Amino acid sequence: MARVSVAWSNLMHERTRLIVAIAGVSFAVVLIFMNLGFMGALISTATNFYEQFNAELFLISPETLEISTSTAFPRERIYQVAGVDGVERIMPLYSEYLLWRNPETGVSRGIFVYGINPNDPVFLMPELQGTEARRILSRPDTAFIDRLSRPEFGPQEIGTTTEADRRRITIGGTYFLGGGFAADGTLIMSDQNFIRYLEPRPLSLINVGLVKLKLGVSPEKVAATMRALLPADVNVYTKAGIIEHDSAYWLESTSIGFIFSMGVVVSFIVGAVIVYQILFTDIRDHLPEYATMKAMGYRSQYLFKIVLQEAIFLAVLGYIPGLAAALGLYHLTATATAGTLPVAMNGGRVIFVLGLTLLMCSLSGLISVRKAVTADPAEIF
Repeated sequence: MARVSVAWSNLMHERTRLIVAIAGVSFAVVLIFMNLGFMGALISTATNFYEQFNAELFLISPETLEISTSTAFPRERIYQVAGVDGVERIMPLYSEYLLWRNPETGVSRGIFVYGINPNDPVFLMPELQGTEARRILSRPDTAFIDRLSRPEFGPQEIGTTTEADRRRITIGGTYFLGGGFAADGTLIMSDQNFIRYLEPRPLSLINVGLVKLKLGVSPEKVAATMRALLPADVNVYTKAGIIEHDSAYWLESTSIGFIFSMGVVVSFIVGAVIVYQILFTDIRDHLPEYATMKAMGYRSQYLFKIVLQEAIFLAVLGYIPGLAAALGLYHLTATATAGTLPVAMNGGRVIFVLGLTLLMCSLSGLISVRKAVTADPAEIF
């Protein structure tokens, strides 16, 4: 209890310095939370659409980095696995970019397109279910548009007519999916419409093969069977596996993942330097007291504990307002982007950043305490 009183009294002795220290730790905490939040949003927006695919297994080319940069492979590959025990249905998926013309401004920009057989239940979105949705998809020059597409694509009301790659196209329906970091908007159209807009692209080459399994079948076991059956020009992934595959690409192979990861490291260093300066100044001001304690017989371990407790107090006092500020900024970001950037807090991140904050302050305390430990009472007095 005495050590706690000494540590707390040292911090409270200079209220202004304490407030500056808390603000510095809070600033570092907010920076760490925001970088982790953006990194989490990156992964979520880059892969959340996989949850809307009505499949447990995915066939892609080994050259595919992620779905928006996929390499086509022969459609026969999905027919080769159609008879594997446990397979309920196979479905081809086509994907590519089109130039979509904003009917109001006349400006064209790239939009990501999925091509499907209207009779295949490729997606789980309710807007694409039922006979009427299949009938609309089967119409020539008609597509469904994602309501989460950016406003720059223009009106998204059903019946709107514009151009895609200089060909007339009509919005026949809408849905909510999200395009991730690679696409500002998405369309879903029939495979027949897909080849019309993207000729001379043949239907014999697909971008993703979707495999729907029977209820109760293990995806991992069926995937292992397919890998042994298929040639090397196609890879087989479970849903969790392909999400991990795409996430790894965005985090490890792009500058975006590096920037956010480096942001966490820099924030940690900034916080550590701020705490070190505060504790070092405090120790310097109280050096005669520390020297007196050493002369009275207190060991260096006791001084370590005092400074370490000061560091922990600063970590907790700075973490609480930092967490509160981060929650407010998360809400502000999600609101400002209309939910297209899903920055959200979770329990794991709260605990992780708390641990980082304690580590950050503790390391600073252990470095700064050296001056107190090496203080010689004879030299000071």
